[in-house]
Amino acid sequence: MIYQEQVQQAARDLAGYTLGGADLLRRAMGKKIKEEMDQQRDIFVVGAGENNISAQLASDIFDQIASFAGYGFNKSHAAAYALVCYQTAWLKANYPHEFMAASMTLDHGNTDKLAVFRQDCRQNQIDVLPPDLNKSGSAFRVERCERETLALRYALGAIRNVSAEAMEKLNKEKERSGPFQSLEDFARRMPKETCNKRQLENLAKAGALDCVHDNRRQAFEAIDQLLSQAEFFRREAESNQSSLFGSDAPDAAPTFRLSDGLDWTQADKLRLEFEALGLYLSSHPMDEYESHLERLKITRSDQLVEKISGQDTVRLRLAGQISFVQERVSGKGNRFAFVQFTDKSGLFEVTLFSETLLQCRDLLKSEGALLVTADARRENETFKLLGVRLQPLEDVIAQKHTGLGLWVDDLDCLDDIKAILRNDGGGHAPLKFFINTGTEIVEISMAYKFRLSGNLREGLKSVRGVSRIQDI
Repeated sequence: MIYQEQVQQAARDLAGYTLGGADLLRRAMGKKIKEEMDQQRDIFVVGAGENNISAQLASDIFDQIASFAGYGFNKSHAAAYALVCYQTAWLKANYPHEFMAASMTLDHGNTDKLAVFRQDCRQNQIDVLPPDLNKSGSAFRVERCERETLALRYALGAIRNVSAEAMEKLNKEKERSGPFQSLEDFARRMPKETCNKRQLENLAKAGALDCVHDNRRQAFEAIDQLLSQAEFFRREAESNQSSLFGSDAPDAAPTFRLSDGLDWTQADKLRLEFEALGLYLSSHPMDEYESHLERLKITRSDQLVEKISGQDTVRLRLAGQISFVQERVSGKGNRFAFVQFTDKSGLFEVTLFSETLLQCRDLLKSEGALLVTADARRENETFKLLGVRLQPLEDVIAQKHTGLGLWVDDLDCLDDIKAILRNDGGGHAPLKFFINTGTEIVEISMAYKFRLSGNLREGLKSVRGVSRIQDI
């Protein structure tokens, strides 16, 4: 690059470097190793002194060269980057929806970047709609909603293990014959490239099939039947022949036999949605704790810079769901871990050293929300979070003896609830049922008080028939 030649030329002209010596200086500046830089500074100052340049001036020149070598451009580079910066800033300011759709499409295979873009959309009040078999394209697109407002529609091609090329074929089928009306209609018209079990499973997990069947569990469990029907209709089309009994015969094609039972719980939906998308889109597991976070003095991930500003070290309480864990071993044989958490505002990473790691290892496998006590330390322009303690957030909330409300849509689940509550008596927290009879919501207060431990809350969330759990 041009700046490398400029560094070498300055060293030769000002400090009498040879060609080989100037190249060693260039390498030292590129590596930024302090010992090598100090050694080169001494050589540069001595050589510059022989050209009647003072030691102070030579040292200042060396600093300027080192700074330029770290990140310097010639004028043509700087002008080009400035123009691109201005153009993208103008587009983002004047066409924010289109700009974000293009940016997210460009990085559709990088879920970490998509999560950052998602957070940017939230901060700029840009709605991101969930993937939809009929409304989504293979890429992110801008959609006009009710009252003429704009939103982004999540791309089918950005779902994990889903081919953008296959989704493009799917779009062409929708353009040719209209939206899909049902699972059977989808099977009949499904392009061959879409007939992949993993693709279809992730479409169901992400909620993209909700428009043709609103019970995700049933749609997911019917994938094999969906593939069988699609294969039948494709063979029929390729042979260009009718069934032996005619196209109206009831056995002309295999029929769907959907499994009985309720849909996945909201917690299961969010977990599987995260598996398929790599981020929480429709809602976040932390939503249900919103009323407690301020009382527990929880710091959000987007408040970290503000909290640390002006302080070298500060102890904070954060709360989030684990999204990634990586354990390592130091050169001295000590184990430590990097744990990435997600909250409603974004992501944050906590480092756990050996003693803390040993104490909370079991919690690293938890699917529930955790309360994280950490020391935030400034490191130049960034910061690091050093974990001090991890606790199940449910247990911390339960210790406050907060009451709980259960919204029940199916009375058949009451026996399951009774079995869970049986071993949780002796506390001080009230429990209320809000039962949907079909015509009204009936409120029933329990005479007994409960401890409402974290395990109990987690158990109640898994009961099918309980539509909502909320602290009261």
